[in-house]
Amino acid sequence: MSVSRALPRSRAARSRQTRSRKALALVASAACAVPLTFAAPASGAESDSYTVTPLTFTVEAGGRTCTVDADLYRPTGVDAAHPAPAVLATNGFGGSKADGTTDAIGKAFATRGYVGLVYSGLGFGASGCLISLDDPRLDGQAAARLVDFLAGTRAADDGTRADFVLKDGASDPRVGMIGGSYGGAIQLATASVDPRLDALVPLITWNDLAYSLAPNGADRATPGVFKWQWANGFYLLGEGQPLLVPSLDPSRINSLGCLHFVTDACDTVRLLNSGRYPEAESKKMLDFARSVSPVSYLDRVKAPTLIVQGQSDSLFNLNEAQDTYEKLQARGVDTKMIWQSWGHSGGIDDPAAGELDLSQGNLETSYVGQRVLAWFDRHLRDDRSADTGPEFAYYRDWRSGYGTAAKVPALSQKLYLSGDGKLVDNRAKVARGFRSYSNWLVPTSHSESSLAGMIGLPDPQPYDIHGTYLGWTSAPLTAPVDVVGSPKATLRVVSPAAERVQDSGDAADKLVLFAKVYDIAPDGGKTLVNRLVAPVRVPDATRPFTVELPGIVHRYETGHRLEFVIAASDTAYSGNRGIKPVTVTSAPEDTGTLELPIVSGTVR
Repeated sequence: MSVSRALPRSRAARSRQTRSRKALALVASAACAVPLTFAAPASGAESDSYTVTPLTFTVEAGGRTCTVDADLYRPTGVDAAHPAPAVLATNGFGGSKADGTTDAIGKAFATRGYVGLVYSGLGFGASGCLISLDDPRLDGQAAARLVDFLAGTRAADDGTRADFVLKDGASDPRVGMIGGSYGGAIQLATASVDPRLDALVPLITWNDLAYSLAPNGADRATPGVFKWQWANGFYLLGEGQPLLVPSLDPSRINSLGCLHFVTDACDTVRLLNSGRYPEAESKKMLDFARSVSPVSYLDRVKAPTLIVQGQSDSLFNLNEAQDTYEKLQARGVDTKMIWQSWGHSGGIDDPAAGELDLSQGNLETSYVGQRVLAWFDRHLRDDRSADTGPEFAYYRDWRSGYGTAAKVPALSQKLYLSGDGKLVDNRAKVARGFRSYSNWLVPTSHSESSLAGMIGLPDPQPYDIHGTYLGWTSAPLTAPVDVVGSPKATLRVVSPAAERVQDSGDAADKLVLFAKVYDIAPDGGKTLVNRLVAPVRVPDATRPFTVELPGIVHRYETGHRLEFVIAASDTAYSGNRGIKPVTVTSAPEDTGTLELPIVSGTVR
């Protein structure tokens, strides 16, 4: 038995194995998870430049009445005669207003003259109600009640009123939002129900939770391949909240069968874990996941939005940010996008040099930080001289500074899958032939251990076991090739075993495979770029299908080779039900293709 293994990844990958998450939670003695947020110092005392006032707000959410726990950061000298714009923020999943990130946001913007209001999201910290996954009808409406406070039209529970926030109208405060992951999606959810928001900066968040938790790179209408490690880690963390943050608040309890989430969220995770996806149940699952996702309500978002997404992120990949960006752009919303280096899968607690790091207070000195400040200066302070930067920017680890473009690069080179395992640049070079692989009943390929990454444990290097995957490899490159964006593959496979059962009415019977792109060094060492794969549940194994791979920003150096792989399984995902051998045939007139968004160089 031979195993093809990849060598260590970039600095972001190494940091993933060594970082120490600041808020580790042991849940059900079986799984560990952590709030995915920025690193930042713990909450401290008031400074000379601002005061901090704890507040609570009573809100209605999903038929429940509960309190939201918040802190108000008021800059010194800001009053009714000298009002200031406000910044609203909440925590990442599993965090609270007191975690380092949320607290750091309040401090960072208060010291820069903004009124800060940071709060614990529904179901987290000392806030009540159930975890409802940033549902605009629940979490969004609750956040809108905090905007009412900033507008001066309602008081906190203790009677505190805010008469010192700059206004656009009698009940319309000048307010922006910022935050990451769970604290990112809430911004879009709130903007969809409250048009008073003036600027958004969502970082490393989702567009379509159905794609995030059960991605299908070939067909969003078909249930995808369950990302079981990420999903179950978050589910256990959420269900354990009343134990991790002891509370007898009845508004936080659903039932014994679904302790702390809304019922639809529990039903979704149970269905995904069951490995069975009958049509009716699958539709309900997809409908719910999308109802709490920007993909379903972006047509109601009007606030200028600066999207920041991480390249090292197998939870919410770059494609999610691009989908949000393109939909907002198409509607004429003032929208720009940055692809930074760090995300959920690496670099959060140890950003690359020059990257945004709130723990170091480097808003003014980091590229992303400067862009955020300019975004708020333009849209909250109405500073028309503030330069909000290019439409699109991306971090490059092979040279200093960010690359920029007027839009996300388009697919620019097509390569062909030859029958001899070569990846060639001309259809005429394709050799006739066929090659096969088969899955086992256990995973035989590895991209990442998501749960290990979440708690800083070592993660085996990516590998594929011989006979359970197919690869097509280019010739050594004669010059560097820079890829920026999402590759696309078009494939035709032959799988009689899959064809016999794929119309059973249960999507779990359809063929599953995983597409990915490696970088092979001259010494044979292989790098799976950011450990990203495209899971595919093939809609119809008798027809060609197109696969959208996760977006990457990567330089293939001179002498390196590019390898496109389809594999039968992956340890981080569920897989095929039963043994389903796969054959791929190639001929000059009919073969699979791989298209790349190349900004520099050519694959020959």
